[in-house]
Amino acid sequence: MQTPDRYRLTFTHGRSSDGGAATDEVVVERTASLGPGGNPVYCDPTGILRAEISQAGEVRMLASGGYQTPAPPSAEPLS
Repeated sequence: MQTPDRYRLTFTHGRSSDGGAATDEVVVERTASLGPGGNPVYCDPTGILRAEISQAGEVRMLASGGYQTPAPPSAEPLS
């Protein structure tokens, strides 16, 4: 199975004005780094959002600074 170069991460939080779940999406690209689980690390263009994503689509958010507690998003491969 080929490792995707990009993923769309969707974060769900709270409720939107129409009563549905509020979401934020961000596209991350694969870096040359590997995470603690040995899987590729992906990051957004700012380098702030970093995630280790396994072949099975399991996401481990990686803190890029102090006091971060990022919630795990859903991941959709883009390429």
